[in-house]
Amino acid sequence: MTARWRTAGAVGVLLAAVALPLPGLMRYQGPPMEEGFMLVFGERFLAGDVPNRDFLHLYGPGSVWVLAGVFRLFGASLAAERMVGLAQQAGIVGALFSLALPWGRRAATVVGLLALVLILPPIGLTALAWNGAVALGLAALAVGLAARRHADQTDGDGARVGRLLLLAGILGGLALLYRPDLVVAVALAGAALAWGLDRARIGRLLAGLALGTAPYVVHLAMAGPGPAIEGMFFDPVFRLRGGRSLPVPPSWNHLDGFLQRAGVLRVVRWPLPAPSTSQQIFLWFFLLIAAAVAVAAAGVWAMRRHPTEHRSRVLLVVGLFAVGLLPQAVQRPDTTHFAWVSCVGLAFVPIAILEVARRPLAKLPPGWRGLVAGGAVAVLLGAALPFFTYRPYADLTQQTFGRNAFGFPIRRDGRVFYYGSPDAAAAAQRLVADLDGRLRPGQRLLVGPVDLRKTPYSDAFFYFLFPELTPATRYIEMDPGMANAPGSGLAGEVAAADWLILSDTWSDWDEPNDSRVFGPDAPNRVVARDFCRVGAYDDFFYLYRRCSAPS
Repeated sequence: MTARWRTAGAVGVLLAAVALPLPGLMRYQGPPMEEGFMLVFGERFLAGDVPNRDFLHLYGPGSVWVLAGVFRLFGASLAAERMVGLAQQAGIVGALFSLALPWGRRAATVVGLLALVLILPPIGLTALAWNGAVALGLAALAVGLAARRHADQTDGDGARVGRLLLLAGILGGLALLYRPDLVVAVALAGAALAWGLDRARIGRLLAGLALGTAPYVVHLAMAGPGPAIEGMFFDPVFRLRGGRSLPVPPSWNHLDGFLQRAGVLRVVRWPLPAPSTSQQIFLWFFLLIAAAVAVAAAGVWAMRRHPTEHRSRVLLVVGLFAVGLLPQAVQRPDTTHFAWVSCVGLAFVPIAILEVARRPLAKLPPGWRGLVAGGAVAVLLGAALPFFTYRPYADLTQQTFGRNAFGFPIRRDGRVFYYGSPDAAAAAQRLVADLDGRLRPGQRLLVGPVDLRKTPYSDAFFYFLFPELTPATRYIEMDPGMANAPGSGLAGEVAAADWLILSDTWSDWDEPNDSRVFGPDAPNRVVARDFCRVGAYDDFFYLYRRCSAPS
């Protein structure tokens, strides 16, 4: 079998691993706010709304623009949004596979599989900006390191090196267009990538970076410099943290995050001994830090021992990228943020083992070395983190074949969203039917919690189900300390709405942070003064209309 066919076989293994849970993922519950606002943001952009100016958006505009383009081509749908999410997940797995290939196909395949079971379960196929940014950042490293390999060859094609470096810079810039806070990872890895290049080639890399980030000029022009800087910098860095932070490190004997506590309400059987859920989160925190530091340290060691080897630079660049992702795990230590970070560092630990343990592993046949190193990490994940890796992956695969399906549809006019509670989904379906028979296109809808003094979360997917209604608030994504802050304007937005959908689902939200702090009561007073209740739906949701509106 030729090398090309063996590589194709390795890629086939990864594609099969992605395909197995895919039908289950397409019908799986979506995070009501996160997937809800990604569905809404792309459509609102097509309607003329601009991130930061017209609705709260904490990241770069890249993910919104891409979703808007996909919706323009294929229509706004949950399936279209999740295919974008799938492309982002596949991009992470594929880029890591490519980066690990110098150590052999089997090692690269194991790295790809480890990344898959780490990144896929926590939030499914939701097309969040972080996953897109990491996929683009890793692609930039893969292309840039290919350029370095050619540049380090005495007979390398200079023009090709320049083109690859330009492309690597563009991809890195696009990663920052999705998530500006990826700048630490991009800068650390980029510096290691460029180290030793001549000025002209560094210039090509920086020129590409400038081209990739140039669309920010368009965004600043559309949103305005003030709202854009406030939305992408001041809001996420200074205003969001108080209401979203969690203890560092996570607690050993109980769950700190509300969504983690909600997640354990659905328990899928796991046949092997394992730490408790809170203990696994605690262990994961330290494992992801240790993994990132270990890969970077192995890269430094390899560069000192074998400074001219391409593999040494790959290990260093990827390790520094992983270290640059660590702030994301520290700012909110929950399982989603851990997955976003450890999909690089933990997945690449087998490569660090192969590099540092060259001599002991040399006793094994070449094809077995990657399997042994990867198997050690796979066993570690199975022993320490099975509830967040293998168990959910197996559960999703079973759902593909019709077993233990989890995700209950809420439908309207060809649109669908999958909720995690059958009772809440049934209640939401009745609300949808009631509002569907009463609304007039162009009216304004506000979705929020029953008590608008606390805004920890929102069922933003309702906006997606009613595209002919205009969101009455810029807080499509509701965050504590922001939507309910003094001077946020929420009371005025409630007063300008025609319809309210208020949810009691998140009233018990309780985390050890400022999300427990009540804001002004003015929005609640507006509800009591101006709105009449149309329906109550099993104590999950309440529908209100403006009392002065014609019946």
